[in-house]
Amino acid sequence: MKTKELHQLTVDELNTKIKELTEELFNLRFRHAIGQLENPASLKNIKKEIAKAKTILRERELEAKA
Repeated sequence: MKTKELHQLTVDELNTKIKELTEELFNLRFRHAIGQLENPASLKNIKKEIAKAKTILRERELEAKA
């Protein structure tokens, strides 16, 4: 998901997205541990997506406080 698309989501949608991505990361780690992961780079990509979403949430928190 592009950063622009993440910026258009509401806070609740961002929290849901983070939850979904975290679950997907868990599943990918599990598959990697048992040797069934086809693309190990997907772990890195999911981690980046989680970081993007958390960054946007934090920006919004700071804007609300200001």
